[in-house]
Amino acid sequence: MTVLIWVSRASLLAWLWLTFCQGGFWRTDVRLPPRPESARRPDVAIIVPARDEAEVLPLSLPSLLAQQYPGAARVILVDDGSTDGTGELARRLGQAPGSLPLTVTSPGEPPPGWTGKLWALRHGVELAGDAEYLLLTDADIAHRPASLDSLVAAAEGTPDRDYDLVSQMARLRTETRWEQLIVPAFVYFFAQLYPFRWSNRPGSRTAAAAGGCTLVRREALERAGGVAAIRGAVIDDVNLAKAVKRTGGRTWLGLADQVDSVRPYPELAQLWRMVSRSAYAQLRHSILLLVGTVLGLGLVYLVPPVLAVAGLVAGNLDLTYPAAAAWALMAATYVPMLRYYRLPARAALLLPFTAALYLLMTVDSAVQHWRGRGAAWKGRTYPAPQPAARD
Repeated sequence: MTVLIWVSRASLLAWLWLTFCQGGFWRTDVRLPPRPESARRPDVAIIVPARDEAEVLPLSLPSLLAQQYPGAARVILVDDGSTDGTGELARRLGQAPGSLPLTVTSPGEPPPGWTGKLWALRHGVELAGDAEYLLLTDADIAHRPASLDSLVAAAEGTPDRDYDLVSQMARLRTETRWEQLIVPAFVYFFAQLYPFRWSNRPGSRTAAAAGGCTLVRREALERAGGVAAIRGAVIDDVNLAKAVKRTGGRTWLGLADQVDSVRPYPELAQLWRMVSRSAYAQLRHSILLLVGTVLGLGLVYLVPPVLAVAGLVAGNLDLTYPAAAAWALMAATYVPMLRYYRLPARAALLLPFTAALYLLMTVDSAVQHWRGRGAAWKGRTYPAPQPAARD
């Protein structure tokens, strides 16, 4: 029992550190900076890589074509080998009156060493001409009418506070019970790994972005080596932010108010694939990091409820109090994310169960990698990337 008491205390110490020393990761008030009235409205190219997206494109592409942006903007949809008529559907949607100019193109199959999405993005960047900014957004992301204007205004900022990369974590769908259980935790865990405030701080080693909505200066992208610098990255958004920040760029990441994901994940199986396809890549395909992650998730998320209940059953308050306090901190830090997603605060008590599912997804991601299936997505499987040489 003495060992369990010390494990319980270790879990509480871990939560005290996470709550007060991990960049306030649990806060949800990191939103786009205020829009300066004098901000310029330079030319922007909106680049949308799309592979078999006919199901969601009618919900997302019209929102991009209808952007209310005072400057010049155009949309480039890069059809990445779709077999469901994505390209043809996009062309039809682009014929709506008053739409931004739309180009639909296809780069062909990616060469060895490239992921399909990044090969498509590179093709889109090449077609963007002299646009000063590039908005990289996924085909399942819908934007409110003022989204582009707000992003550019935030990037332009003021002379003493402008950004080379501005990214927003889109508000994901939470309509089904499984989405409500898994999705808020996905964003919560991401913020725990990459606290937004640390990522937004110049000089900080932390850098992250959300691939669904990232506005980047063309000059900063070229300085970072272009899309080719991250050509094989499965987690392309974080690697892009790191490349921009490493080459002197300023980055900003926050939660979105005007950007929403329209992709449905009605069942656990779909959510499982979404997480497991990149979880082991996040650990750099390291067995040591996998073991450490499993042990860490167990100590931080599973120990508190298990030992709190065990202590109550055994009548051992020395065991119960630290574990219950850790569980309370866990729930309290999760509540802001639940409120952001307009879900009841009581759902925070289920976070240990959700964390257990994420632990299993991470292990499954490693197993799939060892079986040679790598990061499988829409008919493609990517092995562990090798360092890319600059063009």
